[in-house]
Amino acid sequence: MHQDYKTRLAALSDKLTDAVLEEADPESWAGGNKRIGELTKQERGDRYWDKKNAAASLTLLIKVHSLIGMQTRGGTPSDNPGQDDEAFALGQQVSKAEREAAAIIERLQKGKK
Repeated sequence: MHQDYKTRLAALSDKLTDAVLEEADPESWAGGNKRIGELTKQERGDRYWDKKNAAASLTLLIKVHSLIGMQTRGGTPSDNPGQDDEAFALGQQVSKAEREAAAIIERLQKGKK
């Protein structure tokens, strides 16, 4: 990989880290510091997407870090199967957490009706 790509990936990683830190902050989600019972239906929906977006940004950041790590070690994904396994496992954990969060939100919304 050319040094230019490595530099650009590092810059992208910095930007994504900033985005993840901002998006993952609960105070930046719809409804701000309101308790879940005080949120409107619109705020709950927006809050769900805020969380989903933060999780997706974090997943993207992890993948960029994985790519940087593979290039730093001079390997390819097939040369570093442990790294792929770790990234896959982490992706599964993120997906599981998203499903669990969606189920909790759905239960809460059904309870409010």
